[in-house]
Amino acid sequence: MGDDHPLDLWHHYGRARASSDRAVPLAFSWVWAQDTGPGAEILGDVTGLVVADLGAGAARHAAHLVTRHAPARVDAIDSSSTQHALARDLYGHLSPRLRTVHADTAEHLDGHPGSYDVLYSVFGSLDFSEPRRLLPAAARALRPGGLLVASTLGHYLGGAAAEVDVQHAEIPARTPDGDATTMPRWVLQETVWTKLLNEAGFTQISIDRLPPAASGPRSADTLILRAHRPS
Repeated sequence: MGDDHPLDLWHHYGRARASSDRAVPLAFSWVWAQDTGPGAEILGDVTGLVVADLGAGAARHAAHLVTRHAPARVDAIDSSSTQHALARDLYGHLSPRLRTVHADTAEHLDGHPGSYDVLYSVFGSLDFSEPRRLLPAAARALRPGGLLVASTLGHYLGGAAAEVDVQHAEIPARTPDGDATTMPRWVLQETVWTKLLNEAGFTQISIDRLPPAASGPRSADTLILRAHRPS
């Protein structure tokens, strides 16, 4: 789901679920707990549009869009070889309207300027990639007037406040062999995201904060970012 890591630190993510749940999700959820809140309507009418999921993981959100919202195509982009393989195994039958792409997200976007109508990330690449690299690439990859939507953490799990500058934290992860390691995650305040989006060339920037439906040790507010490439 994230980018620029020497090891596939997403090797274990979602593998247990994939062995028992192979269905296309009935709903599209943006919030951290994946249990409530707005759905795919935030993207607007994607009928006939070319869409990309940035850090798609097993491509469950992409599969939902393809089967229920009639885009021309959704590219499910992920740098993890394991997640790419899971996506192909689960939803390869939805090709060519669902295309799984094994690539660094920013590099893929750089190579496809003006190619997409809508880009979205659900706790994906925007959380785990250097935003000063990814956001300008996203702006260039959108067609004029194109839309970027992303959900990200409103604060750290456990309640610590989001960063007031563009800096990441090292969070726990596991190597494919199961050894403990860390990976970077960007958890930024709304004003920081707004500044980054503006500097990347986006306009019509808005950020909504959605609190969790239930409190718990790993509950978190969700930020939903929306921004357009100028027409």
